[in-house]
Amino acid sequence: MSKYLFRNAVVFTSDEAVPSADTIAIDGDGFVYVGIGDPEEGILPGFPDDYMQVDLGGRMVVPGFCDSHTHPGMVSQSAWHIRLPYTDDIDALLSFVKEYAKAHPKDEIPFLYFEYYPTSLSGGLKLTAEMLDVAVDDRPCLMQDFGEHIHWVNSKMLEMMEVTKYVPDPVPGLEVFVRDEEGNPTGMIKEFAWIHFSETLFRNIGWEPPMVMTPENMTRFFEFLPANGITALGEGILEGEEQMYSMAELDKQGKLYCYYDGVVRYWGMEDLVEKIAFLREMQRKYSSPHLKINTMKLFLDGTNESGNSALLSPHLNDPTGTNYGEIKMETPELTECFTVCNNEGLDMHIHMVGDRAFRVACDAVEAAQKIAKEQGRPWVCQPIFAHCEFVSPDDILRPAKLGITINCSCHWNGGYFGEESMLYITREQWESFYYFTPMIKSGARVCFSSDVTTFYELHRANPLFGMQVGHTRIDPEFPMDPGLYPGSVRPLADACIDRETLLKGYTIESAKQMRMDGILGSITAGKKANLCVLSDNYFDVPADKIKDINLDAVIFDGALVHGELPDAK
Repeated sequence: MSKYLFRNAVVFTSDEAVPSADTIAIDGDGFVYVGIGDPEEGILPGFPDDYMQVDLGGRMVVPGFCDSHTHPGMVSQSAWHIRLPYTDDIDALLSFVKEYAKAHPKDEIPFLYFEYYPTSLSGGLKLTAEMLDVAVDDRPCLMQDFGEHIHWVNSKMLEMMEVTKYVPDPVPGLEVFVRDEEGNPTGMIKEFAWIHFSETLFRNIGWEPPMVMTPENMTRFFEFLPANGITALGEGILEGEEQMYSMAELDKQGKLYCYYDGVVRYWGMEDLVEKIAFLREMQRKYSSPHLKINTMKLFLDGTNESGNSALLSPHLNDPTGTNYGEIKMETPELTECFTVCNNEGLDMHIHMVGDRAFRVACDAVEAAQKIAKEQGRPWVCQPIFAHCEFVSPDDILRPAKLGITINCSCHWNGGYFGEESMLYITREQWESFYYFTPMIKSGARVCFSSDVTTFYELHRANPLFGMQVGHTRIDPEFPMDPGLYPGSVRPLADACIDRETLLKGYTIESAKQMRMDGILGSITAGKKANLCVLSDNYFDVPADKIKDINLDAVIFDGALVHGELPDAK
């Protein structure tokens, strides 16, 4: 077991009791001292000389990062997807698809899965299977939009899925096949409705994609984590028992290098009890010091840019004034779901992006808390609201009052999804997206995460990348038009999040969301020794250089898992 004494460091602890330090002692997998050293003695009084002294030369040390909403399973399953050139020229996209299909015949790749095309091309959902047939018609072909909530498929894919006008949508109002006036599927699909027919698809083409979760298939994702200082993660969607088994095997092999907080997805009261039973089975079979699972996950609405978020105002492009988007359930059912989870001692993590979804969820929490009080039960369920892109000013202070945790994917806070949402909402509403400042000031817990789902965007899961975008509201890869938005800064200017809030949101606040703050999230004596040694001071570098800070060393459970340490004495 290693014994380290880090000296001459600039330590940001994320611990309010000891906010800064210059000396850290590690014994085995835990911190045993965090504070101020004695420069004259060279070592802390009372510490034996068998500690390896490491002079960090004034470099900054921060806690190991926590990505509290990401998708290890989906990322691992996406390694076989084909990357599209990013362009809004539909002819160029179709030409690329056609040439790729020509270069890779059907017997080599029986199913073509392309990502991503700009969501703006889906405006009005007018893309058709016949348009995609021009590029490839000899096998199933799927194109996924940049927002990851709309899919465009060709006729062969509809045929192989056996989806016709007579086949009902798997989740009416949310996971649906866009249809013409006669009910025939057009080739546009909202959310992942096609997944419900994937077994039929693969059976009919006699082929299975390399999507099975194995320790080998998941290794690339879990190698990314230590290289980017991520020592704990919260799951977005558990992709079945194979994923839990694979992570448990990697843990046994000493290759996990992170703490994991899992979730199980459910669709409504009709399957909640069944899914809770699955969660209990996963707890029983796979719980370990590094693996836990205690949360249910719900998708309450879709996305703003694809027009299936739940809104308080009707869509701008709807002449009838009756389209308020789509929502999976209303307040009474969601209240019942919260009550069940509270009685089971489980947390609930909810995807929501529209202001109506946010209000419905707040109302449900408030109602469920009242029921618990009336029944004499303690309220133990932690409501976690993910994304919360668009929130009414009337609801923005409710999370602090109701004990709701807000999880923000802050690398979205610049120009990542562009202006596509303005097909459905006003510019003023669009400009209020990702406005977490009042929540933060009100005392609500706000955590930060990446929510990456494919290898295409995995590099954006670097917490320092997310912190830069959250602080500047400028996306270095997808900047807003500087002619319309000076400096490519996304409005509103006061929505920029300060650096300390971001760093705490990626460490101690995310650890609290995952109920792991007793063992990680801060550099505190008695906690697990997880930390990052930075090449530059996070608070001093120019705002547009935060993402360029290198991780000189990453320590997980007291062991060096990335980079190098200066020569120890």
